[in-house]
Amino acid sequence: MQNLFVTSPLLPPLEEFIPYLEQIWENKYLTNGGPFHQALEARLAEYLGVEHLCLFSNGTLALLTALQALRITGEVITTPYSFVATSHSLLWNGLTPVFADIDPVTCNIDPNKIEPLITSATSAILPVHCYGLPCDVDKIQSIADAWGLKVIYDAAHAFGVKKNHQSILNCGDLSILSFHATKVFNTFEGGAIICPDARMKQRIDYLKNFGFADETTVVAPGINAKMNEVQAAFGLVQLGHIDNALASRAAIHDRYCEWLADIPGIETFSAPDDVEWNHSYFPVRVNDDFPVSRDALYEALKAENIYSRRYFYPLISAFSMYRHLPSAQPQNLPIASGIAERILCLPIFPDLTEEDQRRVVDAIRAQAALGVAEKVA
Repeated sequence: MQNLFVTSPLLPPLEEFIPYLEQIWENKYLTNGGPFHQALEARLAEYLGVEHLCLFSNGTLALLTALQALRITGEVITTPYSFVATSHSLLWNGLTPVFADIDPVTCNIDPNKIEPLITSATSAILPVHCYGLPCDVDKIQSIADAWGLKVIYDAAHAFGVKKNHQSILNCGDLSILSFHATKVFNTFEGGAIICPDARMKQRIDYLKNFGFADETTVVAPGINAKMNEVQAAFGLVQLGHIDNALASRAAIHDRYCEWLADIPGIETFSAPDDVEWNHSYFPVRVNDDFPVSRDALYEALKAENIYSRRYFYPLISAFSMYRHLPSAQPQNLPIASGIAERILCLPIFPDLTEEDQRRVVDAIRAQAALGVAEKVA
């Protein structure tokens, strides 16, 4: 039986990409802000509805650079419920993550848990728009304004997401995108920083190119994080297909919700009415009234060559480089700890067929029936 993975990269027709490669071979402009790089920055900013966008070779380097650009120091309040790059970027900048528990509905950082964690060493808040569902940006900004803190959003999941018809990427001081192969929009590897003004964009552009301002002037201790021309060209081709891809994801999401609705113990997620979601993931909660555990369901799906993922298990706070922190103790993170034990992300990608999607649902339904039979026996 064919393997079915939790995601599959969006790949446009190869014949559309080849002319871009031929142009790169002809002009020999491979990197350092070439014509495709410049074009993609402009096209993406327009598509996403943001003022300024700085392309990066990957999203982690974008996050590392954002922290440098805002001169963040000391402690940063963040979520334990994310991919490890979120907090690793703090350690790489010599910063201390302080973990706040999450909201039980959205799985995003709970604003009500942020303020009690603020100390004289706190300089920023680093929330994540988990699964592309927006954080409570208004409440987070209110806290940041009251305490003089910066807000950097890890928006790796939130490409194209809008709230009240406005891009969620415009919230906070900076927002970080990932264009990794597994994301809704990809450039093989890649990422971006969304920033509000030209002055900050200039600083970020310096930082991602070793700090060079011109041929002989270095103005900051920068790194090399530039997106190359092949990545940028691929992104330009992708833009012609992204709307159809997002529509396909929405249709897949709706079918899952319909087909799973009558299975007790399988709880799906939905976006608020004022949010235009990108359906970057399809998470479900495996609750107590489902007859087998989340991990048992995960293994049963794997036995059918269906590779779901437990995003995000274990919590970041459980890893060895974080578990010594007072805020990382499980008793301080009861909601995140509980959800991490129940969450399962099912396959979703634009090319997922109805037949394969039915395969996933049938496998879940079989476990539901098997578990009920075992309990009766």
